[in-house]
Order: sequence, then structure tokens, then C-alpha cells
Amino acid sequence: MTGFLFELSFWLAAPVWLLMIFAPAWGPTGRIAGSPLTVVPVLLVYVALAVPVFPELWTAVSSPDIDTFRELTAHPDGAGAVWAQVIAWDLLIGQWMYREARRLGISALLMGPLLVFTILLSPFGLLLFLALRTATSRRSTRDGTGQSVVAGTRGSVPGASAGRAVD
Repeated sequence: MTGFLFELSFWLAAPVWLLMIFAPAWGPTGRIAGSPLTVVPVLLVYVALAVPVFPELWTAVSSPDIDTFRELTAHPDGAGAVWAQVIAWDLLIGQWMYREARRLGISALLMGPLLVFTILLSPFGLLLFLALRTATSRRSTRDGTGQSVVAGTRGSVPGASAGRAVD
């Protein structure tokens, strides 16, 4: 059962990734990627894997050290729970990157491969995206196409809330 749940955590996130990569301009993609609820199924898998090893999990997070963490991940359910958590957080990071790229007008042809890279190695993908975001924000401010008052942000749009993508 643990192996099935381990794999299921990825397959539950995959449709959202596929939409962001292959159908970025499709209307429903923006709504789906804008919802934090996309991670709920993956988090339910996390709970199913974490409950059987909760004492070990609690020890690993309340008194973190490498040996305690190693003991947690030596349990199949512990490793599966950590994996499901990584999948959920990677998806949230990818969704944020997708929305930011749309807001900043970053090409889908550039973002597609970057999102694939983020699926595989999210810390590196996020770092690359942050560099791209900074360069894009600076360029748009320099070009006069953005109305930045704070580095890395564009001018406000009447009626738009903070953090909400505006197309």
C-alpha cells in the first residue's frame, strides 16, 4: 500500500503540472493554478502515510537532527510521507511561478522547460525563476513598461488584490 501511495502523490499533482506546462494560456489553467486546493489530495496521501509513523515524525520535527531524520525515512511510510510533502510544496511553488510568469509576461516557451526542471529539482528551478523574475522586473521598470515602486513588483492595478494575477 505504501508504494501505491508514494506513486499516487505524484500522479495527483501531475495534471496541474501538465496544464501549466502544455496549456498555460487556456482559461481553466489559470483558475486551477490559482487555487491552493490542488494540493489537498496530495496532502491527504501525506496524512495516510504520516499517521502510522507519527511518533517518529514528531520526534524528527520537534528535535531535528540528521540521525532522527534518517530513522524516519528508513520507514517506508516515513519516506513516503516526506515524498508526499515534497510533492505538495513543489506543486505550490510551481503554481506560484506559473502565476508570476503570467503576471510578468514571461514566455510560456521559457516557462515550460523551467517548470519541468522545477518538478525534478524544485530548489534549483525556484532559484532560476527568481533570477529570471528579478531580471524581468528590472527590465520592465527600465523600459517604462512596469510601474515599479518596490523592486521586483509592478504597478498596482485598481481592483486587484495583492498576490493575485491580473491578465
